[in-house]
Amino acid sequence: MHRHTQIFQVSTLYGAATLAAALDAGQFGARGEARRLLLVSNNAEIPETALRLESMTGYDRIAARFDEVIDWNEAIRPNHPGSWGPRPEEVPLWQRVFRAAWGLGSGTVEVIVESIQVNPARALAAIFAESPVQVYADGLMSYGPTRGELPQLIACRIQRLLHLDLVPGLRPLLLSEFGVRPELVPDGAFRKVLAEIAGSAAEDRQVTEAVEAAPTALLLGQYLAALGILTAEEEEDLHVRMLRAAAEAGHRSVIFKPHPTAPARYSLALDAEAAEAGVKLIVLDGPLLAETFYERCRPELVVGCFSTAMLTASAYYDIPIARVGTEMVLERLTPYENSNRMPLTIVDHLVADLEQGGAPAVPGAAPDTLEPLVRAVGYCMQPKIHPGLRDEAARLIEDRLGDDSGRDRDADSTDHTTARYFQRDRLTELGLPGAGAPGSASRLRRGLVRGRRV
Repeated sequence: MHRHTQIFQVSTLYGAATLAAALDAGQFGARGEARRLLLVSNNAEIPETALRLESMTGYDRIAARFDEVIDWNEAIRPNHPGSWGPRPEEVPLWQRVFRAAWGLGSGTVEVIVESIQVNPARALAAIFAESPVQVYADGLMSYGPTRGELPQLIACRIQRLLHLDLVPGLRPLLLSEFGVRPELVPDGAFRKVLAEIAGSAAEDRQVTEAVEAAPTALLLGQYLAALGILTAEEEEDLHVRMLRAAAEAGHRSVIFKPHPTAPARYSLALDAEAAEAGVKLIVLDGPLLAETFYERCRPELVVGCFSTAMLTASAYYDIPIARVGTEMVLERLTPYENSNRMPLTIVDHLVADLEQGGAPAVPGAAPDTLEPLVRAVGYCMQPKIHPGLRDEAARLIEDRLGDDSGRDRDADSTDHTTARYFQRDRLTELGLPGAGAPGSASRLRRGLVRGRRV
């Protein structure tokens, strides 16, 4: 029996690919030094009706890197993985249960999780209370602040943050308040894993048909209606706008990759738009990563709202990208600290707006303007976690927006691109430049001190 076990918690194939690349690069030691358990969780609202990770094309090749696969949903049934966590007094009991069920014995355990701020990662870190914790990030959210304050008993055990270099030169804010060191997963290792996953789709009929259609553009769907950000009709229209913009840019053969949980009617609306625009449309709705298609048929353009797969296309495949709809989503996103705000901000700042005639491009390294913006937005999202960023945020906002709170920002000559990243109510709440009517911020701060909102 191994004296040491590594438990890798994962809920998406993209995240599993990130872990596989880190394993291949030796970032978790040599194979055989520890027993490796892949703990699979399905965090969908109704897991029984959602696409299972095990059914995704390429999953088997990823799973082969581990000694055993465990279903977290089954382990805690009938509880839901997104909401269940042990009560403090139950932690020792649950650890004994899992040590026995998973054959851990009395050996040491190391926990590797995603999204440490929420369950199931937080529950796992709490159960193995004496174990070191490592966090991996599989998308753009790693550049944003930690969602809420972590218990010190968990935070003090986090050793590093593994992340992909999606925006070269940009340093993650996630867990930086605890001094957790970020560590890049090597580009070559990740690209090799993506090629391996794509190899699993070599005989896939749908992929073959898509490649034969010689598409020049790929549209990435997102399921924002499920999060209450957009209505189903608005999200349907967002995808139609993507197709229309691609058609106006000259693309006549287009692939649409819907979100795995999106309703079928989204593709029906696209069919009608494609017919009107004279565009050949292929819907790639199988259990595939978008990156599988990047490998098999290099499109000339990838269009999305703020999907991580956009930056994967540019960073790892040198495919030009363009955005549609980010400004609308920024306006709708609530609360301000919603963790989707940072991916939205990054994409909006880096990527051209296809509807406004912007030229698709490969963003490359982060421009000098991006990190100050990320830090300012990060402060506004989580001011209690990053109080040290306040002065820096105030300077940037004042420089870019001005502090004339009595004027209509739409009528201002200030930078409207920057303005949409900072909601006036939030600036007022924090007493920052660009706030509302004079005196409102101080009144609101006094109300917060008294434990109520004015």
